[in-house]
Amino acid sequence: MSFKQFIKELGGERVEGELVKTVFYSLLTSFITLGILYFVKLKSIENFIPKYGLYIFLVSLSYAILTPAIRQVRVYGECACMPGMMIGMTTGMIAGFLPGFYVGATNGIFIGSVFGMIVGIGAGTWAGKKCCGVMGVMEGIMAGFMGGLMGAMTVLMTLNDHLKAMAFIVLGICAVIAISLNYMIYKELKETETKKKEDHFFTIALTFLLITITIWLMVFGPKSGLFG
Repeated sequence: MSFKQFIKELGGERVEGELVKTVFYSLLTSFITLGILYFVKLKSIENFIPKYGLYIFLVSLSYAILTPAIRQVRVYGECACMPGMMIGMTTGMIAGFLPGFYVGATNGIFIGSVFGMIVGIGAGTWAGKKCCGVMGVMEGIMAGFMGGLMGAMTVLMTLNDHLKAMAFIVLGICAVIAISLNYMIYKELKETETKKKEDHFFTIALTFLLITITIWLMVFGPKSGLFG
């Protein structure tokens, strides 16, 4: 019954009613940013679309599935330690694994791992601290650390064995996890009074920052010998 209610709330007046819009604004921001960068600079890069297009598209989807949970956390604020630890851990894992995988697929395991760890630890630490303090921070750091490493390592393990198929598979699984996280936050905090009401500026700004850094790193960043 709770999940059916959650689905109904996606069209309601609560923060859950803004989640679909959040995904849309994040995707729109990524695609507009990519379009501007392409016509200003990237169209002169040889084989840009075949080499980077798929992974930039998938990393844009990755940021779009991550931002709704961040929006929920910003609006609800604090929660009990156990849900807060799950929020920090899940956010850190997704934010570390997916960027680490897609940057690793274009630049190699080292750059992919480092970038994945930075994004994962940053997102996991923020979400965990926002929810329940030091325990959430610890979960966010651990999950971002492992997620970033494992995302890039998965690329190396599947480099010559259906890498592009795996790119879609990991995104699908992480999307299910992200939706489950949205539902868990709703289920745990639906009786809680929201701390703030906000527009979509933060979503747009965060997505713009992440996709700009990611595209720059993919195209102009250091590459390992396998990708140079």
